Amino acid sequence: MNKKFFYLIKIQYLGYRFHGWQKQPDVKTLHLMVDRTMNYVLEGKPFKTLTSGRTDAMVSAEQAAFELFLQEPIEDQEYFLKWFNYNLPQDIRALSIEEVDKKFNIINHSKVKEYLYLFTHGEKCHPFCAPIMATILDELDVDIMKQGAKLFEGEHYLKSYCYKPSETGVYNRTILTCEILENTLYTANYFPEKSYLLRVRGKGFMRNQIRLMMGTLIDLGKGKLTLYDIKTSLLPGSTVKMNYIAPASGLILNKIDFE
Repeated sequence: MNKKFFYLIKIQYLGYRFHGWQKQPDVKTLHLMVDRTMNYVLEGKPFKTLTSGRTDAMVSAEQAAFELFLQEPIEDQEYFLKWFNYNLPQDIRALSIEEVDKKFNIINHSKVKEYLYLFTHGEKCHPFCAPIMATILDELDVDIMKQGAKLFEGEHYLKSYCYKPSETGVYNRTILTCEILENTLYTANYFPEKSYLLRVRGKGFMRNQIRLMMGTLIDLGKGKLTLYDIKTSLLPGSTVKMNYIAPASGLILNKIDFE
């Protein structure tokens, strides 16, 4: 296909009923729904879409992005965005569209991603919380978890926080921000009185990395692990295995900043 026109489209979605972004046989995925809608909106004209990173099943996004490749330009971007939204399912919304030049590559272009992990503890919550909040029924020591989160900041060896790591993977990674805050970002009348956010910013994340970090912090909050255990797991060549992957539904891709 002769790619001539390039557009960056930012979208948000609730991931709860989808099997992640990537197309897979016989299951409903976000990429499938986006492409199906795009095909209808473009009335069968050739196109290709490419994302900047795949989210797992049940993971949501406040702001994700994909690149659209076309052979003909979009004459009225505002109308296009409106019509695209009109035809998307209600749990996916397009936020913006902008034309980019052919030098822009959504996969290789340098970007900083920010993830949030929304959680609460110590009580059974209203079922409506389930799509975006992880409920840890045990009591957690959130203060020690806040200390633990800060240990991830900076450059570390993160093989312990990669699901099924290979021998050839690049495990020295830099985490720009890692902190636990009280959640004031998301509110609803059925939310528990107190909930929390893990906020993580960095350039490149490995498979299940943030959920493994969150799982480790939950185990720290339960008293199953210590701050020393986390420090040890981040040392060069560490062979510590972190096994608890926090539930996917609490994870939200908050934003992507392209440099």
